[in-house]
Amino acid sequence: MSALTTALAITTRDLRRVRRQPSRLLGGIARPFVWLLLVATGYNAIAQLPSGMPYREFVYPGVLVMACLFGGALTAVSTVYDREFGMLRLMLASPAGPGAVLFGRTLSATVMGTTQALVVLAAAPFITSPTLPQLLLAVGTLVVASAVSAVLGLLVASRLRSVENFAGIINVLLFPLLFLSGALYPAEQLPRPLALFASVNPVTHMVELVRRAFGQPAEYGFGLNVVVLVAWTVVAFLLATLLFDPEARLIGRPRPARAAGAP
Repeated sequence: MSALTTALAITTRDLRRVRRQPSRLLGGIARPFVWLLLVATGYNAIAQLPSGMPYREFVYPGVLVMACLFGGALTAVSTVYDREFGMLRLMLASPAGPGAVLFGRTLSATVMGTTQALVVLAAAPFITSPTLPQLLLAVGTLVVASAVSAVLGLLVASRLRSVENFAGIINVLLFPLLFLSGALYPAEQLPRPLALFASVNPVTHMVELVRRAFGQPAEYGFGLNVVVLVAWTVVAFLLATLLFDPEARLIGRPRPARAAGAP
């Protein structure tokens, strides 16, 4: 079985699992809409942005990225389930190797993140006045944002064996990345250490790509946006590939044998 066939089979299995659990998709869609319809509506009445842009219009790209970020990263919980119940060991026994398993998982998580973001994107005519080219460009940037989010989620899940641990760690990771990205408020006035973190934060550059798609100003250059996202994706994928293999075949440390009678 080729690596691509293995990856597609895993993607299909993951998407079928999601189809049997529609509450996961609905929950992922509800989060950005709660912010957009409730929080943004309140802030719209009191927030005064330097650009004069209405807060709801300013935050809309950030809300779209929120859908990608949580949709893509939280889909990695399927990997933790599979490790807990022994399925992941069978997948990694495939001749295709851990890379194919991770690629398949990345594809399914990207589809999940993009699907959630597209539902939120359907509200664009009620928030701003996008043109058709802007909408098409936004779709492309949302796919990229979902793919980066998927790889980050898989990196977190790479060695975890408990769903509870994954839920705790992924939320501790995602919320700071979101809040220090300029998605929900302008980040120009952040203290110097936080501003430095924001400059290398992948979510910052996801948000900026979506802002560019809608014709909004961005703080960093397009080239830097692309370089940071590509770097995060490549490094996170390679690290996850090394960490995913339970037998540590890729890093030269065989797993110690269990003692006789051990569970």
